[in-house]
Amino acid sequence: MASETHNAADAAASAPGLPQLNFDHFGNQIFWLLVTLVVIYFVLSRIALPRIAAVLAERQGTITNDLAAAEDLKAKAVEAEEAYNKALADARGEAQTIVNQAKAEIKADLDKAIAKADAEIAAKTAEGEKKIAEIRANALESVKEVANDTTGEIVAALGGKADKRTVTAAVTARMKG
Repeated sequence: MASETHNAADAAASAPGLPQLNFDHFGNQIFWLLVTLVVIYFVLSRIALPRIAAVLAERQGTITNDLAAAEDLKAKAVEAEEAYNKALADARGEAQTIVNQAKAEIKADLDKAIAKADAEIAAKTAEGEKKIAEIRANALESVKEVANDTTGEIVAALGGKADKRTVTAAVTARMKG
């Protein structure tokens, strides 16, 4: 067994080594290397690279179209914002106009109501003053009658005689001041 192991080791030592590094096969390896590189070049240049170029061109076109669409949408957004701001300003102006009209209408209604109330107050005041004047006049007449009656009674109680005409003249003279 030791001899078999030794023979196997000698056979391995006498083996040519790595076939890639064997100079006897270099020509054949270079030929197949060139054939493989030419085949890979033709496959890449005829099939893979045109497809990759088409995909890149399509992506570039899509990106360009998307950028153009984004610019259009941005312009439309700016226009929409301007239209919105204009509409908002118009709405504020219209609201201010409506508020001013409402204020004017309310003021006019209030002025009418105040004028009506003033007229009613003036009428009631005039009526009250008229009633007060009547009451004063009646009160003055009542005072004159009471004064006449009282004076006549006092003169009679004191033992004097006074006729009604003399008492009325004396009371009237005294009330005038």
